Amino acid sequence: MLKVFLLIVVGLGGDAETAKTFHRWSNTLAEASERLGVTSERLVYLVGEPVEGDARVSGRATKEEVTKALTKFAGAAGADDLVFIALIGHGQWDGRSAKFNMPGPDMGPEDFDVLLKKLPTKKIVFVNTASSSAPFLEALSAPGRTLVSATRSGAEHYTTLFGGYFVDALNSPNADADKNKRVSVLEAFQFAKAEVARAYEREGLLATEHPMLDDDGDKKGSADPSPTGADGKVAAVLSLGDASEEGLPSDPKLRALHLERREMERRVESLRLLKDSMDPARYTSELEKLVTEIALKTREIRAAEGK
Repeated sequence: MLKVFLLIVVGLGGDAETAKTFHRWSNTLAEASERLGVTSERLVYLVGEPVEGDARVSGRATKEEVTKALTKFAGAAGADDLVFIALIGHGQWDGRSAKFNMPGPDMGPEDFDVLLKKLPTKKIVFVNTASSSAPFLEALSAPGRTLVSATRSGAEHYTTLFGGYFVDALNSPNADADKNKRVSVLEAFQFAKAEVARAYEREGLLATEHPMLDDDGDKKGSADPSPTGADGKVAAVLSLGDASEEGLPSDPKLRALHLERREMERRVESLRLLKDSMDPARYTSELEKLVTEIALKTREIRAAEGK
């Protein structure tokens, strides 16, 4: 039976609000992975900044701890098992090399390549949701590796929205396009890419991130991978597990209300990450409007629940 090993690495957030957002994404992924069948001994969850009261966190997101985690996976995974690595945070690009920002030494593609080569499996998924992540895809591309980046070049250096939507997709039946109750890496990519585009269009902003996927080892990512394209064939069959709506009410009306509120909360999160690209007055106006709508939706949910 295929076993799934998951490494979540949350880098430095920069400011407190962004760090909180990155942690929410990563914590959602950690919680979802348990429901999807990733056992606690096969999950390593590293954070760049301490998070109080989170039992799932394994340690600090340092180069040393990442090395320990992937070395552990190399000794425990079999040839047919899946190793899934997710980077959430900020990246940087100086025109020659890319880095993922962490406490202590940052890590570049060359650091991860050494560790990935030690893994016995040819089912490796490496998702870098950070800014300036495209060089990781290009450098790490090889047979047996499915690479996802939030950007199409190192020059796309603004904070990205992609990670939040990608994490949501992995555990959302809405992303399960073929309705087989499993959200593949390809389906998660397509779902997140569409949601990112919607977020920028909604705010009338020029997109500063363009997700890419490569799974054929040619060092060239695709913006439009598919099960029949050059990129997408492998990603279409790899997943963390079965999609679930656990945590949502069974009553259809209540479930719909909760999903509507979840969408509003996601819009607030996206708006905050896009703050630096927006007119301040417009940002404040839209944020106030959404917060009010969430409050009204919460009141509607409580009324429906009889509270």
